[in-house]
Amino acid sequence: MSAIRLLVLGAVRQHGRAHGYQVRNDLEYWGAHEWSNAKPGSIYHALKQMAKQGLLHAHEVAPSTAGGPPRTEYEITDKGTEEFLRLLRESLVAYDQKMDIQSAAIGFIVDLRRQEVVDLLKERIRRIEEWRAAVTEHYIPEDGPEQLGHIGEIMNLWVHTADSDATWTRGLIERIEAGAYTFAGEGEPFVGVLAEGQENPYATGEPHPGDAR
Repeated sequence: MSAIRLLVLGAVRQHGRAHGYQVRNDLEYWGAHEWSNAKPGSIYHALKQMAKQGLLHAHEVAPSTAGGPPRTEYEITDKGTEEFLRLLRESLVAYDQKMDIQSAAIGFIVDLRRQEVVDLLKERIRRIEEWRAAVTEHYIPEDGPEQLGHIGEIMNLWVHTADSDATWTRGLIERIEAGAYTFAGEGEPFVGVLAEGQENPYATGEPHPGDAR
């Protein structure tokens, strides 16, 4: 699974309708360009591809004032919403070593209902524990990584990462069950998107010609 697909669909969905530079601006505002493959080229490519796949609807609006091609604004379709929610749920439960996918999913948890998120995160812990049990059948963390030579350090890293993930996930569940954040059906959630023309302190480059205002 690629985090860029989830990130772009989610960003467009939160705006309702957005052009490529807005999506890029938001993802940079969230720091996604640092922890994922959400680089400018990947974002624009994903927008065009998902429009071809029927996940986004592309609207051509007024021509660019900079003399470039007409600006394209994207709106998520019903099919795109289904794909977004599928990716979000799958990313929350999957025990995957890729931090970008987990981070992208956490960024959109408030798009689901509170109890569903709790249930998905508990399933994530169950899968982590299942994975850990399978790994430690042949590797005993308490005996140290030396038992397998220096290769044991790889197993040691994986087990520590799994334990840390499980601990963090339990803490998130506790915060959610205690009433933290605003989830779907509870009111207007915090989404952290930039308004049209709002300065982004984390922006890394100039607008794409097709997105010029």
